[in-house]
Amino acid sequence: MITSTRRVSADKPEVQIAFRLDETSELKDAEDPLPAFPHLEQRLQPVLPCQSLKESVDVYKNHCKMANEFNQVKHEIDILEDKKKELIAELLEDEKASMEYARLEEEYRILTEENRNLISVHSERARQLETLRVISQKRQGSS
Repeated sequence: MITSTRRVSADKPEVQIAFRLDETSELKDAEDPLPAFPHLEQRLQPVLPCQSLKESVDVYKNHCKMANEFNQVKHEIDILEDKKKELIAELLEDEKASMEYARLEEEYRILTEENRNLISVHSERARQLETLRVISQKRQGSS
């Protein structure tokens, strides 16, 4: 009889597993090679089951299923992290463009105001010039 006692964590009670192998039964490794789960730590890799124990095979299949699900989730997380990086880069570009747009708007406002002032000064100077021409013509006409 083989007995194993193990404490899963400090806050949980010990678990004791015992089983007996008949003399005629042999421990057989699974015929399929161990699937590769590169994202799992070595200690979490599925261990080949004892084919003569249905429970061992069931646990192994369940473990492999969970490892495959983990790989899929890990892959989805990697894709989402890449997408997040892309979106952050786009956001930074949008923020830069927004700041540039605000700067250009302010520059446009300032230049528009300056243009109005220059038009006003130009109009005033044109009136003054016309007044000077009229006065000059009157003086030349009276002389």
